[in-house]
Amino acid sequence: MRASETAPVHLAVALEGAGWHPAAWREPGARPAELTTARYWADTVAEAESGLLDFVTFEDALGLQSTDPAEADGRTDLVRGRLDAVLVAARVAPLTRHIGLVPSVSTTHTEPFHVSKAVATLDHVSRGRAGLRVQISERPDEARHFGRRDPLEPAGALLAEAGDHVEVVRRPWDSWEDDAEIRDVATGRFVERDKLHPVDFAGPHFRVRGPSITPRPPQGQPPVSALAPDPAGYPLLARGADVGYVTPRDAGQARAAVAGIRAAQEEAGTAGRPLHVFGELTVFLDSGPAAATRRLQRLDSAHGSAYSGDALLFAGTPGQLADLLLDWRRAGLSGFRLRPGVLAHDLPAITRGLVPELQRRGVFRRSYEASSLRGLLGLPRPANRYARPAA
Repeated sequence: MRASETAPVHLAVALEGAGWHPAAWREPGARPAELTTARYWADTVAEAESGLLDFVTFEDALGLQSTDPAEADGRTDLVRGRLDAVLVAARVAPLTRHIGLVPSVSTTHTEPFHVSKAVATLDHVSRGRAGLRVQISERPDEARHFGRRDPLEPAGALLAEAGDHVEVVRRPWDSWEDDAEIRDVATGRFVERDKLHPVDFAGPHFRVRGPSITPRPPQGQPPVSALAPDPAGYPLLARGADVGYVTPRDAGQARAAVAGIRAAQEEAGTAGRPLHVFGELTVFLDSGPAAATRRLQRLDSAHGSAYSGDALLFAGTPGQLADLLLDWRRAGLSGFRLRPGVLAHDLPAITRGLVPELQRRGVFRRSYEASSLRGLLGLPRPANRYARPAA
């Protein structure tokens, strides 16, 4: 067996309301009355941590949820409304010990300096377990909430802006050197001013002076991730991401996506930088494939139409899912971000069914082996770009 076939698999879950199926909130155990409570999210992340997962992502957006990806749909029979992802992650951080916490943030209508400060704060609060998932906002109704820009801007322009946004988020994380804080009561010196640096970023979208008002995060650079469902997003991953999510339908498409992202890294001059490529799937897991299919059909009936999305929809057993994941891993993927169809059912099926199956096959951890998210992902802590080399 090749070494690549026994290397540890990285595993994350994407948390969205009661689950990714629009009718998930109607299922037993879904707790729809608690979706905007801290306890609900604390319990959900605790379940994910019990399964030794690398990290969870918290979905977010600047408009109400919609079955139409281009605009609001006006439906009132589905979950509408959510809490701020960064604040939820910060609330959950003290209640967890090991799992990474990765909120989603739009690069289109948010200021990168604010995002940088918020994620740095999350990294301090969680003691090195913060990450960031960036996304663009293409919906015109979201643009109208802010009223500052053309609501019909093309996706290509928004992706280019996202690249600058990530660069501006990252630079303030380095604007404080690791030993900039002295905290010497005897001399009255709290910081070493020469170890705080302006970032001086100037581009077509942002002009940021810096330095940050938050000391350097414990990880130095919390991992940045982004979804690239098609090749248009590969340059963004190549330029500024540590983890990229792709949505193949089979192993061949997974292989092509990995090759496309590596080619984008070569073109961007970042081929030497580690970049995980995770596959995405929406999962409905049961003890038998027929049971999983029946549950999905029941959910579709409650919703009024068959659910589909940008990612492959998998309905089957944890063992069958393990087979698929390892097949795709052989195509070059290093991990997976799973979207539980119904959180109350499918998240425990991941942590108590899929994880033990992967452990039996020797490809998933049996305990947390690192204290930081970068450590769990096998990513080195980067040097500070502004620090002067030691004499």
